[in-house]
Amino acid sequence: MSMSQNFNYGIDKLTVGKAIDIISGKLKGILSDAAIKKINTSHQYVEHIVANNKTVYGVNTGFGILANTKISKEDTATLQYKILQSHSVGVGDAIPIQIAKLMLITKLHALAQGYSGVRLETLQRILWYIENDIIPAVPEKGSVGASGDLAPLAHLFLPLIGLGEVFYKGTRNKAQEVLNKFSVKPIQLGPKEGLALINGTQFILSFAIKAVQRMHNCLEAADIIGAMSLEALTGTKAPFDERLHELRPFAGNKLVAQRLRLMLKDSAIMQSHVDCGRVQDPYSLRCMPQVHGASRNAWMHLKELTETELNAVTDNPIIFSADDTISGGNFHGQSLALPLDYACFAAAEIGNISDRRCYLLLEGKWGLPMLLMKNVGLNSGFMIPQYTTAALVTENKTLCFPASADSIPTSLGQEDHVSMGSISGRKLNKVLDNLEYILAIELLTACQAIEFRRPLKSSEILEFAHEYVRKFVSFAEEDRIFADDIEKIKNVIADFSFVERVNDYAESKKINLNENFKDFKI
Repeated sequence: MSMSQNFNYGIDKLTVGKAIDIISGKLKGILSDAAIKKINTSHQYVEHIVANNKTVYGVNTGFGILANTKISKEDTATLQYKILQSHSVGVGDAIPIQIAKLMLITKLHALAQGYSGVRLETLQRILWYIENDIIPAVPEKGSVGASGDLAPLAHLFLPLIGLGEVFYKGTRNKAQEVLNKFSVKPIQLGPKEGLALINGTQFILSFAIKAVQRMHNCLEAADIIGAMSLEALTGTKAPFDERLHELRPFAGNKLVAQRLRLMLKDSAIMQSHVDCGRVQDPYSLRCMPQVHGASRNAWMHLKELTETELNAVTDNPIIFSADDTISGGNFHGQSLALPLDYACFAAAEIGNISDRRCYLLLEGKWGLPMLLMKNVGLNSGFMIPQYTTAALVTENKTLCFPASADSIPTSLGQEDHVSMGSISGRKLNKVLDNLEYILAIELLTACQAIEFRRPLKSSEILEFAHEYVRKFVSFAEEDRIFADDIEKIKNVIADFSFVERVNDYAESKKINLNENFKDFKI
């Protein structure tokens, strides 16, 4: 995407891809004249409400169970200042900087749509933080995912009023110290602004955006790595026949089958055993389209709902005009909590089937040496890396309890059903952390195994994938500290370079692995 292109907050449609491009600097977000007009009009509505002493929740009342407590005109500004302080109760480590930056971006986009009554000056200051890469420190725990992500958003916006901490140029600093470096003063919040800033789902949403990106990368990698394992195990490509998948036409299944067909095309290894007499492969090889495909479908569901939320207004109350305000529940995180939990199961299953392929590679069947080394006994070979996949798979299973299945009342019962979606989003990303390691171990193991098929070679695409891995780790003649190898390969999976390089190579050969499946892209 060209840097000459701008994204208009509050006007243009935001997608996962565009949000990722904004945090990476590939796309610049701006407040256009059209957005500014909507923002100013919305703020004028709030000024009219205050001037006419009309009672509106959060403008001149307390919050939550205190909604019936009237606040004087003189105290409305102080009320907004205090809400940021009182709701800053997060605990634990700071969330990743990229996710905190996504929170700023998605909140700015929601508020700029002109239904929240926030002043232009406040939104311009949020934009200033984004553009200068001054990112608030946001504790990871403390949100119940309804009435908005209150605690995380309160911490996110403490720096607006000179409080809290920020990350700047690789260090964590007091927000006021960084403001002093820029000779910038804290802003004074106006009526409703504090409430509008902390009411919303941007914590859940930002974890969802990152999960959509990361899970897509893992799904792409799993297909490539699974194909390499199948080759090393002299499996057949017959179960990926297009005719078979037209009889059960789930989109994800059809995509995975297509990718496997294309990656295995013209493989000398595959051709060498067409008459071997083996009738069926184990499920972890034969059923990759069905298992990987089901997880693809779950990913698509999460992506679609995430992009709906990306363009939603999620604070409360909503200001339609000076005489038309609605106190509703657009801040409730259930809409993302459920698909995040579903995606969590789907990601865990990719690790589960990957571990099974690792195990198959070690058994010493179909012409491979047991544990993938010639001198085992003295050497343990690749036996112990599979212990790690087994441990990570089980850890992921423990993370699969759906957070959205629970609800604990808050605000003395006023907020009596909550989504816990913030936990769903965090858990999914933990599962993806483990999945990247599981896939790295399968890739390491498959690359070791496939060399025992020499001089036969796989397809051009899979040979390229093998050669790319060999830039980082070599064939293992004997035991070594495999943790070092695992970390190197995990890094090229986690930074997206493995998938990107393989896709680029395929395209250079005029092969589009995802042709006719545009919806499965970011």
